[in-house]
Amino acid sequence: MKYIVYKRNVCKIKEIKNINGEDYYVLTPIDDESLIITVPKNSSSNLIREIISKEETEKLIDSIPSINIIDTNEKILENEYKTLLNSGKLSDLIKIIKTTYLRNFNRINNHKKISEKDDNYFNKAENLLCHELSISLGLSFDETKKYIKERVESLIN
Repeated sequence: MKYIVYKRNVCKIKEIKNINGEDYYVLTPIDDESLIITVPKNSSSNLIREIISKEETEKLIDSIPSINIIDTNEKILENEYKTLLNSGKLSDLIKIIKTTYLRNFNRINNHKKISEKDDNYFNKAENLLCHELSISLGLSFDETKKYIKERVESLIN
């Protein structure tokens, strides 16, 4: 089965259809297989890209400790999350994950409730990142999360 990223979502290529002389991908997102998306194969926009390779995935995971967290004031933090979420860059997803995790970790340590906003962005970024990396690594979603956690822990210890 072949996969690509359409917009931000990992999709299975169900088939390639010829419509009026132009080839179209027929796609289903891996997290919602009831949805069918038809998009031109030769789309010149940045809507479609290949899944990153296993080697690129390993390099990305190894770079996690050096990816900076978001350093901005509270008023514009959500706009920063939105911008990074929509950038299409996997390193930006990691930046969101690290920032939201650290913010909620600090809240818990200070006996406060976690931030719903941070929790929502953490989950969105983690889902997008781990779905793509799971395909390139040939692992399940949960195995991918565990693999990333263990690999990063081994790098920083």
